[in-house]
Amino acid sequence: MHLKIILLFLLTLYAYANERIVTLSPAINEIVFALGAGNEVVGNTIYSTYPKTARSLPKVGGYFSPDLEKIVALRPTLVLMQPNNRALAKRLQRLGIDTMTVHIDRLPHIEQAITLLGKRLGHTKEAAQITHAIADALANTKGIVKGKKILIVFGYNRIIKGNIFVAGQNLYFDDIINASGNTNALHSTRKGQPVLSRENIIALNPDIVIVLAHDLDRKHLAKEDVIAPWRTLPITAAKKGDIYLIDKDYSGIPSNRLVYFLKDFREILHAAAHH
Repeated sequence: MHLKIILLFLLTLYAYANERIVTLSPAINEIVFALGAGNEVVGNTIYSTYPKTARSLPKVGGYFSPDLEKIVALRPTLVLMQPNNRALAKRLQRLGIDTMTVHIDRLPHIEQAITLLGKRLGHTKEAAQITHAIADALANTKGIVKGKKILIVFGYNRIIKGNIFVAGQNLYFDDIINASGNTNALHSTRKGQPVLSRENIIALNPDIVIVLAHDLDRKHLAKEDVIAPWRTLPITAAKKGDIYLIDKDYSGIPSNRLVYFLKDFREILHAAAHH
């Protein structure tokens, strides 16, 4: 009986030790590394730049355009992806390559994905630690300010006119805003990416605007260059000085680094509470 248990344990270790993983999403790539299975990743996408060791791995294409031949050439035992790669998953499965699809658009999905990946890769303890850290960071955003209309904006808008990309009800940012005791300034049932105009922004009249934009140095932009255009709008956030910028690369990545975004978000709420 003891021998059977030992053999089962050894076989389990052997299975985990021999995974050859390809990740088709920067967020999933980060989660795998955070779980402690980064040494099993043999390939990822061109946008997988964190942690540093992930940058030097073979690239199999972009987020929406992974190359089947490049993936197969890496001889993976497991390919991890999001739902946008379903068609590719079927092709890989026909070739006998195991795939796993996880959702990471909403906050509960992110936590579930971390748990599922931890179980699949044999790192359940690490997964639990990560999800607990996210839950604690989320809890720390509650009760700082209440009932504020918060608008989260993506990218650079040197002129506030049109093509303004914001977070709607289809992303985890909405869950974070609601959990903090506030509301998303945009209420939309659209499943796609909400894109607003200057007039839309003014009509929403957000109390707080948070701009997510990184790589400012590469764009030759100063923080003020990104924030200043928003201060010109006739909205409550501009009048009270509640226009904020998060310029870190993790700000739009639904991975274990979500805890850093939540800490930044908490600091913004504290700043708004004093205005």
